[in-house]
Amino acid sequence: MIGYGICGSFCTHAKSLAVLEALAGKYDMLPVLSFNAAALDTRFGKAQDLIQKAENTCGQKAVMSIVDAEPLGPKTPMEAFIIAPCTGNTLAKIASGITDTPVTMAAKAHLRTSRPLIICLASNDSLSANLKNIAALTEKKSVYFVPLCQDDPEKKPYSLVADFSMIEKTLEFALKGKQLRPLFI
Repeated sequence: MIGYGICGSFCTHAKSLAVLEALAGKYDMLPVLSFNAAALDTRFGKAQDLIQKAENTCGQKAVMSIVDAEPLGPKTPMEAFIIAPCTGNTLAKIASGITDTPVTMAAKAHLRTSRPLIICLASNDSLSANLKNIAALTEKKSVYFVPLCQDDPEKKPYSLVADFSMIEKTLEFALKGKQLRPLFI
């Protein structure tokens, strides 16, 4: 089973759901939603539609509580855990060991097994406030990043967004213990 965390970078949810659908054709997938992804309606879509799409795609109920996420380590092992999108907020929490959402708890529990955690970052502060967190997590043995690029260097000079089309390839490399390169494209 592969876990698939979805956080609140709402403008990337459509891309993320397309990847989830492709992966669900090849792997058993378990959706894990952050509190914000599961609760907030935005101009990009309604939370209930996101939940329904993720659950229908995976064929199982989404994990949406810290209590339900905690066993996703040794008790309910996952082959890998993908967070797509991973917000800067979630990235900072993982780097700091904070587990106050279902996604961060699932990441913590999963990392106890030394299996791959794949981060598909989408954050406007990646090259400023979160740069230190990217650096800290690239040093961790079981953490892998989907290759990143600046999405709009002129208007958003600190923003990085992962290339969602490279999630599956990053997963394949991570399952072999390798980081897909180049990391920054």
